[in-house]
Amino acid sequence: MGMRVAFQGEPGAFSEEAVNRVLEAPTPVPCTAFEDVFEAVERGDVDRGVVPIENAVFGSVRVNYDHLRTHSVAIVGELQLRIQHHLMAPAGATLDGLTRVRSHAQALGQCRTWLRSYLPQATTEATPDTAGAARAVAEDGDPTVAAIASERAAEQYGLTVIADGLEDDMQNFTRFLVIAPENGDLTPVGNGSQKTSLAFVLQDNVPGALFKSLAVFALRELDLLKIESRPLVGRPGRYRFYIDVDGAQENEAVARALDHLREITIELQVLGSYPHGATYGGTLDAPDAPDDGE
Repeated sequence: MGMRVAFQGEPGAFSEEAVNRVLEAPTPVPCTAFEDVFEAVERGDVDRGVVPIENAVFGSVRVNYDHLRTHSVAIVGELQLRIQHHLMAPAGATLDGLTRVRSHAQALGQCRTWLRSYLPQATTEATPDTAGAARAVAEDGDPTVAAIASERAAEQYGLTVIADGLEDDMQNFTRFLVIAPENGDLTPVGNGSQKTSLAFVLQDNVPGALFKSLAVFALRELDLLKIESRPLVGRPGRYRFYIDVDGAQENEAVARALDHLREITIELQVLGSYPHGATYGGTLDAPDAPDDGE
């Protein structure tokens, strides 16, 4: 039996596909909420967790940035997965007859233009996950209600695919992170050069503090791959910054940059160093990965 790997959603969810893509012969463990995934990993109930962190069309899954900081987990891998949305309903349903479409808010957002163009008469209903929406539609059996989910979910729950390619951008990729217990096995997923993710809060009343925080990397010719900010609860106008930097934390230049950053921050967390992830289902900026692991 392979690693037990937690994901958010029902069987057939895109997160389950990500689990099967990035790890060899895993045992997927469905969880109701993202926090449940983090808690299962933190407690050691599972070996790994796989969670989405950013979609190329609809933006960041911001709650997972918060969970990375507040749970004792470390990032050990990543992947980019091409997301292809399908409209599915019970047998006999037609586009003209649909009055409601269910799916996760991210999926509905990724298909906004298509929904306005082809289903202007239908209302949308956000659900906890795409596969859960498919399961509920199948259980209800109402031909006026459809779900947006993966082709795999349609097969899983016996629904008919009415339309595919609903996503507004064909470069619709979601980046997923692989997380492990912070004090457990931190074997990286994948090979090759690494990146490091970190979170920090700047000191108060330091002129040019944000510029200085970014300069610690620029001075050492380190590429920043991602910058995200989240408001500090209870402190309006203050933010916590999340950064991905190219290089492992053991790299001398990265280590010196982190030491320098500690001098101008009141809080600094290294969330993990891990290999640059493979891309599945499309080209993006890297060669397509082989279709094994499904």
